[in-house]
Amino acid sequence: MADTPPGPEAPAKIEGIFRSGSITAISVVVGFSLAFLVRWSGLPGRWAESDLFAVAGITLGVALQIKALVDLLAVKSVIVTHYERAIRIFVVGLILVAIGVVAAIFAQMIGHGGVVLHG
Repeated sequence: MADTPPGPEAPAKIEGIFRSGSITAISVVVGFSLAFLVRWSGLPGRWAESDLFAVAGITLGVALQIKALVDLLAVKSVIVTHYERAIRIFVVGLILVAIGVVAAIFAQMIGHGGVVLHG
């Protein structure tokens, strides 16, 4: 019996049920993040500069969250390295959304807020 040369190992994969749960959780968070933008964009009144900083952070964060969701919907996301990269992108997006919301709250507290938290 001849020894066969070692071939490349198959990449590590995640369970489909785990991936499905991650997609569901991320979809819910993306929906809530988009709801912030939809609500705030429809508020009447004059926006302050602090509102623009807050909404810019939230918008960039939502864009990264959507990118992560798209990456997780790809077939290659069953490979651990692709899955972990998508999760890292999502977490960065989540942090940016949180920073945007906190910035809006802080600006409102110190009296520099515009219409973002009114309504």
